[in-house]
Formats: sequence, structure tokens, C-alpha cells
Amino acid sequence: MRAYRFKQFSVLPGFWPAFSASTLYLTLIVLVPLSAIFLRTATADWAHLWKVVSSPQVVASYKLSFGASLVAAVVNAVFGFLVAWVLVRYSFPGKRLVDSIIDLPFALPTAVAGIALTTIYVDGGWVGRVLSRWGIHVAFTPIGVTVALIFVGLPFVVRAVQPVLAETDRDIEEAAHSLGATRWHTFRRVVFPLARPAVLAGFAMAFARGLGEYGSVVFISGNMPMKTQIAPLLIVTRLEQYDYAGATAIAVVMLLASFLMLLVINALSSADRGKGAR
Repeated sequence: MRAYRFKQFSVLPGFWPAFSASTLYLTLIVLVPLSAIFLRTATADWAHLWKVVSSPQVVASYKLSFGASLVAAVVNAVFGFLVAWVLVRYSFPGKRLVDSIIDLPFALPTAVAGIALTTIYVDGGWVGRVLSRWGIHVAFTPIGVTVALIFVGLPFVVRAVQPVLAETDRDIEEAAHSLGATRWHTFRRVVFPLARPAVLAGFAMAFARGLGEYGSVVFISGNMPMKTQIAPLLIVTRLEQYDYAGATAIAVVMLLASFLMLLVINALSSADRGKGAR
């Protein structure tokens, strides 16, 4: 009997048309603007650029931006996993409402979020009034910056982990329990290894969002030099002073540092996926 081979059907065009369109789109939207930043920096006075990026005020803003983003991403990785676990594993009244609220930081203008957080956490606000009695001041401190970054970064972790937990076969957990594993051992050796790549991906996205966040932070931080100034604010300040070279120099340092950190995180996530596949 003569064998017939049928061409595999695809709703999208072949590899090369799709690859060419994707490359063109990424080049115009991502690579060209980023290249412009590097070209602007390369044509400027290097002595001026070094003076800008190494000034104590800018260095302090780097420390705050990276430190607060890292802390916020770690907090979101922990509590984002818990929120995703509750939404996937339990049914309760108002579950759809809670699930919708998770996406609110995506839709809410960041400036509005900053004003709302400042109103709540200032010493005379609803929450700030209670915390100030214990000597804890949130607004106009690095703590306030971290709170704002936690607010904008939480959805990234929840939405990254939620589908993984939903697709996890609960029979694996029951099998581990039937073999004598405790709840902690089942979570540590069975559940979390499956969700760990998604947690790392959500952590990376929350961290990256925190580094570039401006609107929700600028109000609650108070913008005090050497204390609560973030790097994006200094970039805007340099632009307002028509110091385009200085603004791009700060942006390049932020871009390179964040790219290296995200590269490391993604490498760890890929290695973790490969280990899980084996």
C-alpha cells in the first residue's frame, strides 16, 4: 500500500515569516530605544558621566532602588505563593472578587496608587497612625518605598504561580502522604519543586518592575536626598535640567545591573526546570 505523508497544519505562517516578524517587532520596540541610550552615553564626555554615576547622591539612589526592589520581590515571592495557593486549592465566598483584586495594580495608575498608599501610611493615616504608636514610620522612609514596590509587584508572582499549582496533579501529594510523608515533607519535596521555576519567574518580574517603578514611589518616598530618592527620580530630575547625558548614564547603569541580575535569575530558573525534567 502506498503511504501518504500529510503536511502538518499550522494556523500561523511558517517559521521564517513568524521569526522575521517577531525580530522586526522586537528590534523596533526594544532594541532601537535601548541602543539609543547606549549611543547617547557613548558620545558624551566620559569624565562628566563618571562624575554623575559615582556621585554620593546617585550611589545612594542605586542602593535604595536595588535594595527595596530585592526585599519587595522576596516578600512577594513568599506571600504571592500563599495567595496563589489559597486561590487554587480552596473555595470560599468572594473568591472571584479576590481573584480580580489581584490584578488591580495592573489597571490602577501608579500615581493614584502612590497617593493612596501615602494617605494610608502617613503618620496620621489609618494604618500609619497605629504603626507610629510603636515607633514605626512608613511614609517618607525606605520602608514606604518597599511597601509601594510590594503593592505593584504582587500580581506578577501570583499570576506566574497560579496556573502551575492549578495543573499540579494532587495524586502525587496523596501518594507521598500514603508513603508516610508529613505535610511539610510533601510540600518541600513534592509541591514546591514543581512550582519553584514559576516562583523564580514571578520573583524576576516583580524585581524588574520594582527597579523601574516611579509613579507609586515618588509620593510615598518623600524624595529626600541620600535617604529616600530612587534612581528613576534622579533620571527624571536630570531630564528636567536638560542633562540628557547624565540621565542616560544613570539609566545605563540601572539597565546593565538589572539585566545581569535578571540573567542570573533566569539561568537559575532554567537550570531548575532542566533538573525537574530529568
